Amino acid sequence: MTHLAILCVRNEAAFLLEWLAHHRAVGFDDFLVFSNDCTDGTDAMLDRLAEMGLITHIRNDGPYDKGGIQFTALKMAAKLKQVREADWILPLDVDEFVNIHTGDHTLTALHAALPEATAITLTWRLFGYSGQIRYQDTPILETFTRCAPRVMYWPWRAAMFKTLYRNDGTYRKPGVHRPRDPVEAKLSQARWFDGAGRALPDAFATKRIFSNYGQDNYALVQLNHYPLGALESFVLKSDRGRAVHSDDMLGLDYFVERNFNIDTDTSINALAPQRAAELASLKSDPVLGQLHEHAVAWRKSRFAELLQKEPYRALFGRLLMTEPSRPVTRDAAQFLISHAQKRH
Repeated sequence: MTHLAILCVRNEAAFLLEWLAHHRAVGFDDFLVFSNDCTDGTDAMLDRLAEMGLITHIRNDGPYDKGGIQFTALKMAAKLKQVREADWILPLDVDEFVNIHTGDHTLTALHAALPEATAITLTWRLFGYSGQIRYQDTPILETFTRCAPRVMYWPWRAAMFKTLYRNDGTYRKPGVHRPRDPVEAKLSQARWFDGAGRALPDAFATKRIFSNYGQDNYALVQLNHYPLGALESFVLKSDRGRAVHSDDMLGLDYFVERNFNIDTDTSINALAPQRAAELASLKSDPVLGQLHEHAVAWRKSRFAELLQKEPYRALFGRLLMTEPSRPVTRDAAQFLISHAQKRH
């Protein structure tokens, strides 16, 4: 049984090896990676990984369809034999890490816990900047441990999920958050479960992209989401633009909606020994090791360049003055939701 992870990256070589090592430890055995106009050596690192037989690399340099980078890549992916033949598929970003809480913390254990599932929603758990100002070449999963509480009412993005789904023909195309283009005649066989092991209503089989608010969605599995990194890294992310719409500069609104440092969660380190072994093996390759060091140096140099420009210098100053975000109460969230519903 093959598990395919689909990834889109741009200028993220410094984080790529840790991401790959972790997901190999989790149990993914096939990786399809699209690179997008990289200048930090990400594409060269992916070429080397492809030479080693560890991934498939496709350059997805612009221009892009009006849907953006990820939509263009996934549209391309749907036509590939590698995607059509995969047993299970999960599209991910490089700042998302699968965190399984059952059994031996692998995909095999997750399937054993949910044997009827044909789709499993992996709800984001947002990890804030954990007080990290300067970018350092240290493991993401050990450096950023402060996160949102297990139960959130707002923002709605805190309840968004990615979908691990059986590629049994029910859906024709992978999507950013959920499989797309369902075959109506096969929808009755779809069995959707959430990360807490609850069977989900039929609406999830066709249109939902976020879990229900105000409940713990993580009992069996969660998706650790590290959208900020250190403050220096967030400035670089702002320069890169959004994954979906790369021309949109990220600002304080993006940061504040994700900078939760309320709880501490180190559960993902249950796989630390396996991940460390995988990472050591990758870095032992002299080409990959050199490319990683180049990417680290590039990030430091790029930050220095950006700080010479007023918009980024102003953003960094505002970030230094911004307090960690606090969860919105149930009543306040219901007020916001009711007004959002009136607009639609």
